[in-house]
Amino acid sequence: MRDHEIYNYDYSFENVLTMTLNDYQKAAAETAFYAFPIIYTSLGFASECGELLGKVKKAIRDDDVRFDGTKELPSNLRADLAAELGDCFWYVAMIAKDLNISLNDIATMNLEKLQDRQKRGKLKGSGDNR
Repeated sequence: MRDHEIYNYDYSFENVLTMTLNDYQKAAAETAFYAFPIIYTSLGFASECGELLGKVKKAIRDDDVRFDGTKELPSNLRADLAAELGDCFWYVAMIAKDLNISLNDIATMNLEKLQDRQKRGKLKGSGDNR
């Protein structure tokens, strides 16, 4: 079973399911048109994150969704959140492109950082350099 089947997403193009992060970044860049690199994409990322959080807030307020893992989320809400995450991800990819950093490199650096923290017992806490 593919991930999209687990989450009940209906994708009509199979090649998307097997792409790497760098493949996504390259394909996403073909849809990008904007002035002011980094600023535009950072503001767009913040805006899309706000839309994601707005949907979470309204689900809590209007539909009594708890987000505590005790109940499965309604499929329409999961689809809406996935769509917003996709928009967030597009902006992350473009910010990285604007900085001339590949998504694969970012993912690798982040996992290395987290694994180092885990090895040293520093996953909890705060601060960038723990």
